[in-house]
Amino acid sequence: MAVNDQYELYCLADRLFYDTADRRGIEIPDFAVAGREVPRGWSHQPSDTWFHYAPTGHDVPPQGWKIHVSAGLADAARVLEIVWDYCVERDIPFKFLRSRSVVTMLNSKGAARGASGKLVTIYPRQDCLELTLKELDGLLAGVRGPYILSDLRYGDGPLFVRYGGFVARRCVAANGDLVPAMENDRGELVPDVRGPSFTVPDWVELPGFLTPHLEARNAVTTTELPYAVESVMHFSNGGGVYLATDRRSGERVVLKEARPMAGLDAAERDAVARLQHEREVLRRLDGLDCVPGYRDYFVLGDHHFLVMEFVDATPLQRTLVRTFPLTKADATAESIAEYTVWALDTLPKVRAAIEALHERGVVFCDLHPNNILVTPEGRLVLIDFEVATFVEDRGRSVLAHPAFQAPADRRGADVDHYALACLTLGLFAPQLTITVPLARAKASQLGRLIVDTFPVPPELVKRAVHTISGPIGGGPTASVTLGDPMAAMARAILASATPERADRLFPGDPAQFRPGGGVNLAHGAAGVLFALDAAGAGRFPDLEEWLLRQRPESPPGFYDGLHGVAYVLDRFGHVDRALDLVDRAMAGRWRELDLGLWSGLAGIGLNLLHLGLDARPLVELCAERLPDDVPETSGGANPRAGLLYGLSGPALLFLRAYDHTRDPALLDLAERALRLDLKRCVLTSDGSLQVNQGWRTLPYLDEGSVGIAIVLADLLRQRPGSSLAAALPDLLKVGRCRFFVQPGLFAGRAGMVMADRTLIPGLDWHVLPYRDGIAFPGDQLLRLSMDFATGTAGVLYALSGTPLPFTHPLGAEPYAVPGGVPLRPPAKEVIGAPNS
Repeated sequence: MAVNDQYELYCLADRLFYDTADRRGIEIPDFAVAGREVPRGWSHQPSDTWFHYAPTGHDVPPQGWKIHVSAGLADAARVLEIVWDYCVERDIPFKFLRSRSVVTMLNSKGAARGASGKLVTIYPRQDCLELTLKELDGLLAGVRGPYILSDLRYGDGPLFVRYGGFVARRCVAANGDLVPAMENDRGELVPDVRGPSFTVPDWVELPGFLTPHLEARNAVTTTELPYAVESVMHFSNGGGVYLATDRRSGERVVLKEARPMAGLDAAERDAVARLQHEREVLRRLDGLDCVPGYRDYFVLGDHHFLVMEFVDATPLQRTLVRTFPLTKADATAESIAEYTVWALDTLPKVRAAIEALHERGVVFCDLHPNNILVTPEGRLVLIDFEVATFVEDRGRSVLAHPAFQAPADRRGADVDHYALACLTLGLFAPQLTITVPLARAKASQLGRLIVDTFPVPPELVKRAVHTISGPIGGGPTASVTLGDPMAAMARAILASATPERADRLFPGDPAQFRPGGGVNLAHGAAGVLFALDAAGAGRFPDLEEWLLRQRPESPPGFYDGLHGVAYVLDRFGHVDRALDLVDRAMAGRWRELDLGLWSGLAGIGLNLLHLGLDARPLVELCAERLPDDVPETSGGANPRAGLLYGLSGPALLFLRAYDHTRDPALLDLAERALRLDLKRCVLTSDGSLQVNQGWRTLPYLDEGSVGIAIVLADLLRQRPGSSLAAALPDLLKVGRCRFFVQPGLFAGRAGMVMADRTLIPGLDWHVLPYRDGIAFPGDQLLRLSMDFATGTAGVLYALSGTPLPFTHPLGAEPYAVPGGVPLRPPAKEVIGAPNS
C-alpha cells in the first residue's frame, strides 16, 4: 500500500477520524481576506479547500482560458487582497485556497504535481484575457510562487494560464472514472486533463499574444549540461529524480531535482531548501559506504540539481513485497522461517548504517524500506537525506513516512531509534505501525501477533515495542477479551454518530465529503445503517430520520449515489422516499455513465430490478456497450476489471435480468463479460489468479479476483458446464493468504472474508479500541473509519455473512457467525471522548 498524501489534509482536524480542516479539533485559521464581508451582488460558496466568489446574475461561460495565480506563503496574504480588489471591482469570478495549512498541504512533496502551486483561480471574460493578465502582472510585480506545471507561465511573474472548464461538468474517462469535463468542437464532453505538463486541446487555438511565452517556456533545455539524462526514476511535487551519465567521465549518476517554492514540508521549507541541506549532509557523510557519494550541484532554469553516485540496487520495500510469505497463498512453515532469517539478517545491517550516521553527527529522520537500498553484493545504502538533522540540534522529523514517524516527544537520535523499532515490527507486519498513533497499545498487540506467527526472538520484538510505546499490557503477549466482536463493533459505530452535523452522520473515508458522500452507501449514513441492520444490531429510527432529512446533490449511482440510498430506504420500509430518489436519479444524464456497479449503469439497473421497476433500457445499453475485446492489463489508461469497476458488474446485471426473463441470451452476455474480465487476470507465482494492473496484481472485492469469483460462481449455478468454471478455484486461491494490509470491505481483508470465512481471525492485525467497543482504520490506515466501503461497518457486514446486494453467497447458505469470534484487540483503552 502506497500512502496517498491527499489523505493527510483530512488528518489535520481530528486525531482519530478523517475530517474537513474547518470542522473539529485544532483551529485552522483562514486567510484574513476570507473574513471580508461578501460584496453586495455576489455569492460565496466555501468548501474544505477553496472559497468561491462570483457576481450573481452574470453568465459564466462553461469553459475557456483561466488564470491561475501562484504565490509563496510569504506573499500569499498580500496577493489575495490584490486579487480580491481587482476581481470584485470588475465582476470577475474567482476562488482561492482558504488557509496557509491548505496551501502547505496542496504544495507538499506528495501533492498532485499538475494542480500544485495554484493559490487563486480567476475566470476572466475571454475578450479581456490579455488585458486582465497585463493588469494583474503589473499589480503583482515582485511576487514569487511555485511554477504551475499544468499551465503556461505569463512572463516571469506569478501568473499562469490554461484552457479548461469553468463550471463543474463530468464525463467518463477511458479508465471508467467520472472526471472533470469540457466540451470539444463536436459538442461532446471529454476529460479536462490537468496533468503535469501544459497542453492545448486540439480544437482550441493558442491566443497569439501567448506565443512568445510558449517559446520562452520551450527555450530551456538540458542539451548544454555535462550530464545526459537516460530515464526518470521518480517524480514528486518537489521535483524529479533522474538516471544520467556524466558526459565527461562516463559515470552513471543520479540527478535529484528541486523546484523552488514547491514540495513544502511541515516546517514550510521548499524542495530547494531541503536539497541544499541534503548537499551539506552528504558532504558531512562523505566516505561512508552506506551513503551515496556526493558528485556535484548546479542550477538550471531556477531548478536546482544535486548529483550523486548511482547505486544499482533494489529498495528493501520491493524485496519485502516480493518475499513476504503471508501474502502468498502457498506459504509454508519453511517459507515463513526462511523469510524470518532474511529479516533478522537485514535488521542489524540497517542498525549499523544508522549508527554510522550518528557517529558523524547526522540523524537520518526518514528511515523506511523505500529509502534503504541493497545491492546484489550485499551493500546496504541509505538514500534521501533532505530532512536529516544534526545530532547536536536535537531536532525531529518534519517529512517522514507515517508508519515510521516518531511522535513529538522523540528528538535527535531517538527519532531514528523509533523508526528502527517500527522497521523491526514492519518487516513482519508491513505498514501496520501506521496505526500506533490511534492507540498506544497497538504496538504491544502487533508484537504479540508477530511472535505468535514468526520464529522471531521474543526479546527482539519486546525491545522494539518498548522503544515505540513502553511496556504496555504486560508486553508483546498481552491480550484482552471484549466479548462478541460484532456487538463491540456496533457499539463503536453508534458511539461515533454525530446527528448534530449536517454533512455526515458517521465518520468515514474522505470521499464522504464529496457531493452526496455523507449519505451514500459506500461512505455515508445509508451504508452504515444498512450494515447495522444486516448484522442484527438493530434499527435506529432517530438515525434513519437523519438520513430521511437529507436532500443530497448526489450522483445517480448505486454505491456512490442516489440509487444506493434508495435501496436502503426501501429495505427500511420508506418506499415512497426511495422511489422519489429513484425518480431524481433517472431524471439526470444517466446514459453517459460507465458500465460499472459502483457508479454506473450496472448498479442502477440492478436496483431498478430489485425495486420491480423497468430496467430494460439499462440492460440493453450495457449489452450494446459491452466491448468485443479488452487489453490484457487493467489499470492505467485501460478500464478496470472486477466487480465494482469492471465488467463483472454488468455480468451481475445480466444474471439478475435472467432471473426475471429466463432469456438465455442474457447468460451469454454474462459469460462474455466475465470472460473479458478474466482476460485481465494473470496467474501469480503462488498459483492464485489475480487482476493484473501491470505494476501490481489485485485480489480484492472491488477490482480484483474475489469480486470476479463471486459473479462467476453465480453464473455457474445456471451454467455449470461453462468453460470459465476452471478459473474459479484459482480466483479463490488467494483466500489462503494470511495477511492483507487494509481491513476494509472493498479493498481489504473484510472483502476476502466474503469468499473465505477462515480469514476472520486475521482481522486482529487491524482491530483497535474505540470507547467501549472496537473499530478499524479506513483506507491508508491513518484514521479510524466507520463506513461501509473502507471501515468498521464493512467489517461488521462481512462478519454477518450477508452477501453483497444482488449477489449470492459462495456457499449454499450464508455463514452464521457464532458469538465470540476470536479477534484479539489491543489492551482495552478509551481513545475517544464524546464526538471526538
